[in-house]
Amino acid sequence: MTIDYAKARENMVEQQVRPWEVLDPRVLVVIGQTPREAFVDEAHRALAYADLALPIGAGEYMMKPVIEGRALQALDVPEDATILEIGTGSGYLTACLAQLGKHVTSLEIHPQLAEQARQRLAALGYRNVTVEQADALTWQPGNQRFDIICVTGAVSRIPEAWLQWLSARGRLFVVHGQSPAQEACLRHAKADVNGKHHESLFETDLPYLQGAAPEPGFRL
Repeated sequence: MTIDYAKARENMVEQQVRPWEVLDPRVLVVIGQTPREAFVDEAHRALAYADLALPIGAGEYMMKPVIEGRALQALDVPEDATILEIGTGSGYLTACLAQLGKHVTSLEIHPQLAEQARQRLAALGYRNVTVEQADALTWQPGNQRFDIICVTGAVSRIPEAWLQWLSARGRLFVVHGQSPAQEACLRHAKADVNGKHHESLFETDLPYLQGAAPEPGFRL
């Protein structure tokens, strides 16, 4: 059976992403034109546009389309933005961010996923992306600061270092807390127009980044 991926992409936008209150025209265009099927293994390609967290290898999963859409909308990426993505994964969200901003630096702890994402992004012509094999919990950006930081896995607590990597206008999307009731939030380097540094977005449940799960508690 031949799958009409363009139609599947349109259905994903209209039946999944838009009903989840993703209404930003730029985000909808990017999601509507990025070939999600090119970022999943052939065995899962038929499910590329399903409302599922698809396995991508190394024990990791691709986020559901609705969560990716909400993250991109919340970040409101400026066209001239320098972006840090923590958790390259399949490279799909990397591609979306690359279309919205100026340059994406993406960190991936698993060497095989990092190399796979590099190949996929290069094959599709993305030249404003740098994928680094690195652990975001120990990585150092030097003097570089980022306008946008997007974290694709959960953390039990938001590392203070990540907030220090933000530029003066920067904002960070991250899912944090205790599974299964984690909070997706936006953190602003400077208070927004409402005087808020922390903006709660929605509840979800994502796998933790490697090394970022809660410490095991003691039980009597």
